[in-house]
Amino acid sequence: MSLVKSRLAVLLCTYNGGRYLAEQLNSIVVSDSVAGAIFVSDDGSCDNTPDVLAAFAAESMLPVEVRRGPSKGHAANFMSLVTAGDISADYFAYADQDDFWDEDKLDRAIGRLQVVDPALPALYCSRTRTVSAHGVNEGKSPLFARAPSFANAVIQNIAGGNTMVFNRAARELLQRAGEVDVVSHDWWTYMLVSGAGGSVIYDPQPSLSYRQHAGNSIGANTGLRNRSQRYLGFLSGRNREWNARNLIALNSAAEFFTPENRDVLARFEELRSGGLLRRLKALRHGGFYAQTTTGNLGLLAATLLKKI
Repeated sequence: MSLVKSRLAVLLCTYNGGRYLAEQLNSIVVSDSVAGAIFVSDDGSCDNTPDVLAAFAAESMLPVEVRRGPSKGHAANFMSLVTAGDISADYFAYADQDDFWDEDKLDRAIGRLQVVDPALPALYCSRTRTVSAHGVNEGKSPLFARAPSFANAVIQNIAGGNTMVFNRAARELLQRAGEVDVVSHDWWTYMLVSGAGGSVIYDPQPSLSYRQHAGNSIGANTGLRNRSQRYLGFLSGRNREWNARNLIALNSAAEFFTPENRDVLARFEELRSGGLLRRLKALRHGGFYAQTTTGNLGLLAATLLKKI
């Protein structure tokens, strides 16, 4: 008697990524117990990306489907793919074009997701190791110890989308929320799943190697220089602009949130728009936090300066 295999959809977005794309594609390992397929949304590449995809599809045991992206940036490209109504699976994995995955990445993620009630939106994510353009190891992303939550999610994203794997309930939640305009698809996924009371699983063990090079859409969160740039951005007002965009999307999806997290969302708006005492009260009673001591100091400073 044969068992019905779980279905996995790898959601890969590309744009002029031919230099490293073959290594990423070849690192996608799907076990025999899972029926996997790769869905690619290409944003109009003018390098050899289409040729790399065609060559891989001709040789791969995995079905590969390539479609045209919206050409509105990487976040919009991923949003168009994850909300597409013609892609059906039990599990979904975001994939960037220039990483290479650990061989057990998908097995580990699906194993953690399988123990969650399938009716509950569930998201797996992990640390990454960063490598140079030539594949030299440069360290790991920060290790976060505090539990994932919506009060953390509105402040920061805890993991890259390239590590994220989620169940059908989480994907259906993303579809119901629609193709909203957000800063990044992965941050949005963390906010939406946690806001709805879903399960967010953070794995302290890296699941892939993130290649740091001049063409990255978003840089690595390793090293003093990169982290300093992020904190300076937090205080410069850049994050305030990001939060304004995210808030429009969050308010449009608030019907999916738990009552407690709708209250957190209201407190977050107070944290951004109230007077000083009201902002400090919202910071305290909303339970907002970053994952590191330095991040929390930055959060306090941004609250005082009205930069959130």
